[in-house]
Amino acid sequence: MNKAITDGVVFMPPPFANGLDVWSSGDGTPGSPTYQGAGPGIFVVADQNFDGCLEVIKIDNIQKVRHMGETPIFPGCYLRVTARVKVVGGPLPSVRIAGWAGRSGGNHVTGVTETGPATQLTAFGEVVEISAIVGTGARQGVDMVWPSALYGHFGIDIIGPNSSIVRVDDIVIEDVTSVFLRDIMAFVDVRDYGALGDGSTDDSAAFEAADAAANGRTVNVPAGTYYLGSNVTLENRVSFEGTVVMPDDKVFVMQRNYDYNSYLLAFGDEELAFRKAFQALFAPSDHESLDLCGRRIAIFGQIDMQAAVGTTATFAQRRVIRNGQILAASTGDWDDTVVTSQATYSTFSSRTLSNVANIAAIERGMLVTGSGVGREVYVVSRNLAQNSVTLSQPLYDAAGTQNFTFRRFKYLLDFSGFDALSLFHFEDIEFQCQGYASAIMLPRDGVANQVRDCFFTRPKDRAITSIGSACQGLQIDDCQFLSDESNKTAQQRKSIVLNANNNDLKIRGNRVVHFKHFAVLAGSGNLIVGNHYFHGDGVIQGVRNGGVVLTLPNCQTVFTGNYIDNNFIEWTNEHDPTPALGAQFSFGGLTVTGNTFIVSNPASNFSWIVIKPYGPGHFVHGFAVTGNVFRTLNGNIDKVEKIDTTFADLNYARMRNIEFRGNAYTGINRETFNPASVVHSQNTLAKNWIIGTNDVLPFRGRPRFIESVVPEGRLLNGANNTNFDYFYTNGDYDPSNKTFRVVFSEQVTGTIRCMVRTDNPT
Repeated sequence: MNKAITDGVVFMPPPFANGLDVWSSGDGTPGSPTYQGAGPGIFVVADQNFDGCLEVIKIDNIQKVRHMGETPIFPGCYLRVTARVKVVGGPLPSVRIAGWAGRSGGNHVTGVTETGPATQLTAFGEVVEISAIVGTGARQGVDMVWPSALYGHFGIDIIGPNSSIVRVDDIVIEDVTSVFLRDIMAFVDVRDYGALGDGSTDDSAAFEAADAAANGRTVNVPAGTYYLGSNVTLENRVSFEGTVVMPDDKVFVMQRNYDYNSYLLAFGDEELAFRKAFQALFAPSDHESLDLCGRRIAIFGQIDMQAAVGTTATFAQRRVIRNGQILAASTGDWDDTVVTSQATYSTFSSRTLSNVANIAAIERGMLVTGSGVGREVYVVSRNLAQNSVTLSQPLYDAAGTQNFTFRRFKYLLDFSGFDALSLFHFEDIEFQCQGYASAIMLPRDGVANQVRDCFFTRPKDRAITSIGSACQGLQIDDCQFLSDESNKTAQQRKSIVLNANNNDLKIRGNRVVHFKHFAVLAGSGNLIVGNHYFHGDGVIQGVRNGGVVLTLPNCQTVFTGNYIDNNFIEWTNEHDPTPALGAQFSFGGLTVTGNTFIVSNPASNFSWIVIKPYGPGHFVHGFAVTGNVFRTLNGNIDKVEKIDTTFADLNYARMRNIEFRGNAYTGINRETFNPASVVHSQNTLAKNWIIGTNDVLPFRGRPRFIESVVPEGRLLNGANNTNFDYFYTNGDYDPSNKTFRVVFSEQVTGTIRCMVRTDNPT
């Protein structure tokens, strides 16, 4: 680079022969005294060494010679100022190149070096050449570093005893940038544009100036600590020998090498690099994904992801973090925060706790437990002025005032500070929780977020937690969830993979091992497809837990193609503030098809499908169980489905649209069908045949509707003649004994096959 050649910039001052009115004995600024017609200097027309020169008698402490013209200083440009001098009389002085650094408005740049090295003159008449290099970068060999100067007044200083007589040849100023930077021509060095790398001077402008000059070359950040006090965006590639420090709220964007490795080189600390790279992901940039480059990032405490971003609390553009590991360091701060506080609950404001004592200690994202509180209820927000908190779900039986426990788990990545975050994806990440931390807490609101092809290894309490509605449309695909509680019995386990408060989840192709629950889902419209979740232990006839817990009665959910191993589908209404059936929907909208259900060493009362109403009056309306395989190992069970009557039973008289068809049963004492084919043989003459179902109907239900009655062979009357007369049926004839009746025109014997339903199919 040579500005004189490429841009026609004039650096050279005029020769002394053109007049001394532009040569000052002061600092060279406008109004300073000149050597023209007065003062201690004259022009010498002829000299044996110089064609023409300035002769100066030293009369000041520092005798200055300065060109009054403004020699421009460009970022990344280096100038060499050269003068040839000789002493012709008086004492022998020292001489040096010197200048005055200026910026816009004629202001002086203070705090910079404005003199080159001094040279002692040792003999009269000896011509000595002195020089100094001036530039914006603190490079080795630069004598005068002027990072913020726009121009300079250059010349020489004569120092030492007065009365020296010195002759000065025409001063030469030349652009030596190409020579000075010849070893790094493929790079642009931030020091050449004023960066100091001292850890305190703001080098932001220098970084951006270097980037502007790079024009496709790499911006080099040499050894040092560079403080960036402003947002900085670099359009060219960057290489780091030094490191960067900057305030938490300032953003550093590298457009051409936006990946975790680059941020690690820039900031030198794994966790800080991740925070700053994530922050840049939300800045205006050319990138929608952060590649962790297969690196393992050790973190020492929960990362508040919204605080890392700064002022952004809502975001709805696709963003991705992919390809790496996030590790909970063993020495980190992972202890739960636990607060016990008295509060009041009313079903009239079903998602609010009021009169909360010690409200300042309650945090967003705390799990709420207490009498009458269902599973996975979290604090969504708090109102300090009103002493109230908003809950993620209503409470089923907590009306009045009581003590509640609030527990805040620590997560590797906590997004709960976001009010809304949509279209955010994790891909190919291993969350190495190590039994110290939970993994992800979702934001308060959002839609269409996704976790795909990820490993969750040993989460302490939770893998993925939703405190609000950011689970709307959440997709969990092809992930592995490996518990920290494999050495515990199923009854002892407490960890949960996932909870959701909203609708339309897609949970597909995951493998889940040894948690208390795979999912607690409070919404509807969910697809649970192709998962294998195993929650067994080695205990003979031990307790088994619900694998997927549905807490919305009208769940509109499909289970298909899953391998459900030593756990069951649990269907409740524990998030209903008035759990007794009123105007709300009852249990319905569940389809279970094409799954494999396995249990080993079971207790006989184990079932794979359990409905648990938390209040009376409920029934089932719309439930299909078709094409599944139910199999026990090392023991039999009574039924594949049952009602947990801890709080209430179902209203069997209102059952509608229930299908149990095409299932395969192994090790089941009473197989379940609806409609059920019931064969009855009457060996004694009777007009009224009272027939039981042997509990083959779902939930040991009653035979309410008889779809068909077909004789198998002849029906014989008392005269041993065939009876061809009519007959009719009474479904639900004796509800207490679960029987129905077939009534003939006369007493007969024989065998009939009846198609019986426990529900009203219309």
